[in-house]
Amino acid sequence: MGDKDKIEDEIVLKPKMSLMNGITVIVGSIIGSGIFVSPAGVLKYTGSVNVSLIVWTVSGVFSMVGAYCYAELGTMIKKSGADYAYIMETFGPFLAFIRLWIECMIVRPCSQAIVALTFSVYVMKPLFPECQPPEDAARLLAVCCICKYFHELDERETNC
Repeated sequence: MGDKDKIEDEIVLKPKMSLMNGITVIVGSIIGSGIFVSPAGVLKYTGSVNVSLIVWTVSGVFSMVGAYCYAELGTMIKKSGADYAYIMETFGPFLAFIRLWIECMIVRPCSQAIVALTFSVYVMKPLFPECQPPEDAARLLAVCCICKYFHELDERETNC
């Protein structure tokens, strides 16, 4: 059995990402909900609408360059697994595992919490037009959103 036969017998995931899938992944992971949280902070610390627009433009350019680098990395390393596969190829299995563990145990839960808190503050804002919504109420609504999300996720898995 030659090397070619060995490679053909290997079980791998076939890439099935369309252009629209790629766009939604990039928009969801890079832009995310930060677009709804950070404008007030940028405007507050720059003190000017024009300067804040310059900051947003420069940040967008940096983000675009990062996305291009990530896309190029994806064309060079053609393994499934994105970050995990890239780090595995570059630095080895230990650092790839650590990166994946940190993503699952710290980054994703924190991201979910931030999105839920942002959503709850924006939903409650019309009820408190003159002031900030109460923190406890916003946190409680965020917890309800997260519980609902995981309940729906569980429902989808049991229906498969």
